[in-house]
Amino acid sequence: MELTGSAKRLTIIIGESDHFEHHSLTTEIVKRAHAAGLAGVTVFRGIEGYGKSNHIHTTRILSLSDDLPVSIVIIDSAAAISAFLEEILELVQGGVVTLEDVEVLHYVNHPRHEE
Repeated sequence: MELTGSAKRLTIIIGESDHFEHHSLTTEIVKRAHAAGLAGVTVFRGIEGYGKSNHIHTTRILSLSDDLPVSIVIIDSAAAISAFLEEILELVQGGVVTLEDVEVLHYVNHPRHEE
């Protein structure tokens, strides 16, 4: 897949304890993005944060949280993200979803993954 120039970055911020049916919502989103053939997905686990509930979630030992923030970042063409967005908005029951314009400068396969 080629991806250069103008693209979109979809960012989904949820709690790591958020679920879809009986498994992780994060895993569900990644699996659906992969099945949709999107260019790439990266999941970042936060060490501290709060959202609309105003409750602070943290890794600090005295107030260890079991619901740390998770950011799922997906970058692909505007058309591909647009097609995927409706599906994601139905899944995310709590959190925030953002969409930004980005410019892809370099998108190559790692040499160890060449076939």
